[in-house]
Amino acid sequence: MSNLTIHSLLEGYKTKQFSPVEITKHYLKRIEAEKDLNAYITVLAEQSMAQAKIAEQKIMAGATLGKLEGVPVSYKDNLYTKGVPTTSGSRIDQEFVPNFNARAVDQLERAGAINLGKTNMHEYAFGITSNNPFYGAVKNPWNRNFTPGGSSGGSGAAVAADLCAMSIGTDTGGSIRIPAAACGVVGLKATNGYIDGTGISNLSWTLDHVGPLTKNVPDLAITMEALTNKSYKETLNEDIRGVRIGIPKNYFNERVDEKIFKLYEDAVKNLEELGAILIEVDIPFVEEDLSVIYTLATSEAGYIHKDSIETRLGDFGADVKQILVSSKAIQALDYIHALKRAEEINASFTHLFSEIDVLATPTLAAMPQEIGVEEVDFGNQKEDIFNAMIRYPSVFNMTGHPALSLPCGQTNDLPVSLSLIGAHYTEKRLMQVAYAYERNFLSAFHKIREALNLQATK
Repeated sequence: MSNLTIHSLLEGYKTKQFSPVEITKHYLKRIEAEKDLNAYITVLAEQSMAQAKIAEQKIMAGATLGKLEGVPVSYKDNLYTKGVPTTSGSRIDQEFVPNFNARAVDQLERAGAINLGKTNMHEYAFGITSNNPFYGAVKNPWNRNFTPGGSSGGSGAAVAADLCAMSIGTDTGGSIRIPAAACGVVGLKATNGYIDGTGISNLSWTLDHVGPLTKNVPDLAITMEALTNKSYKETLNEDIRGVRIGIPKNYFNERVDEKIFKLYEDAVKNLEELGAILIEVDIPFVEEDLSVIYTLATSEAGYIHKDSIETRLGDFGADVKQILVSSKAIQALDYIHALKRAEEINASFTHLFSEIDVLATPTLAAMPQEIGVEEVDFGNQKEDIFNAMIRYPSVFNMTGHPALSLPCGQTNDLPVSLSLIGAHYTEKRLMQVAYAYERNFLSAFHKIREALNLQATK
C-alpha cells in the first residue's frame, strides 16, 4: 500500500481492494515509523480513524461519495482546525484551539478527506528552512541532514515521504513551492484569492496564498476540484503543441546554481520536443524590487503580531523576533510606495502574459542546504539563505499570478524543480503543461522517490 496516489486510492476503494480504515492505519503507522522526519506537530490518530470509519460505511452502503472520500491528508499548522490546536509553529499560540475550520479544511472535509494531523512549519510561516526552535527541525526525506524548505516544510516532507496523500500549505514568498521543490513533489500557488484563505493565521494579507502539495499532477487536479468545485479533468491532456512558453533573458537566469540551471534547460528542451514554442522574453523585475516584498511582508506581519511584540517578544524564535522588531522602522510612505510598485510590476507581468501562455523558470536559485546552514555559496559570493531561496518564487506572490512547481530531475541526491507561471486564473493551462511534462519525462524520477520510502519502511 506504499506510495499510493489519490487516484489509485479512490480506484482501490471503488474495487474494494482496500478500505479507508486500512489506508488510514497504514498512514498512521508510517507517521510513527518516520517520526524522526519531524513532519507533524499534531497527529490526530483517533479523529482520523473515526473519519475513516464514516468513509468506509458510505462506500459499503453505496452512498454518494465526495471527490476525496477516504483520502488521508494533512494541513499546515497555521490553517484553523476546529477543536484541534493550531500552533502556527510558535510557542505563543501553542494553546490556541480554533472553534471553526479554515475554509480550505471545510471544503476538503466536505469532499470526504480524512485529517491525519497538522504539519510542522517555520514559526509563523516567516522563514524557508522549517528549522523550528519549538517543535524541532523538519528533515528532508531525500537526505535527513538537509532542510525540506519552508515555510510549509512539514507538508512537503509529509507528501514526499508518503506520510499523507496530499497536504495543504500556505505561500507568502514561495512557502508552498520552495518545499515542493526541495522535496520533489508538486506544489501550486494559485491566483491570489482563487482558493479561499479564510481561517488561516496570516503573515501578510497582501502576499498570502493557500494551496496544495501533491505527489503528481493528476492528484493536483482532483484536489483542485475539491477546493474550487470546478472540473480539472481537461488538464490531464498531453497535447501542448503550439503552447507559447516564455524563456527568461534576465533575472531567472542570474546567480543560480549551475546544476539547477542545466536541468532547467533540459526541461524546457523537453517541452519543445512535445510541441511547445519557446520564446525568449524580458522579465519586468530586477533584484532591487525584492525590497517591495520585504517591506510588504515585514510591515504587515508587524501589524498582525503587534500585541505579541509588545507583551511576549521573548517568546518568539530568534530569527522571527529579529524580523518583527525591524517592522517598527518601516514608515507609512515606504509601505505605500511598496504597494504602488507592486501594482506596476503586476501590470508589467500581465502584459507579458499577453505575449506568451506560460513562463518557465527554475523554481529555486539554490539547492536545499544542510539544517542549520544560513548562507548559500554561489562560488564567487555568498548570500543569506532566506534571500537566496525566495529570490525567484516570491515575485509571483507580489503579482498574484499562479505558479506551479514540479520536479525536473535531481542532483547530489536532492530534487530540482521547474516552475510554470501564467496569467491570472490560468491554473488549468499550467497543469496541462505540467501533466504533459510529467507523463513523458518523470516516470524514472517517481520511481526513485518511491524507492526512498520503500527503503525507509524496511
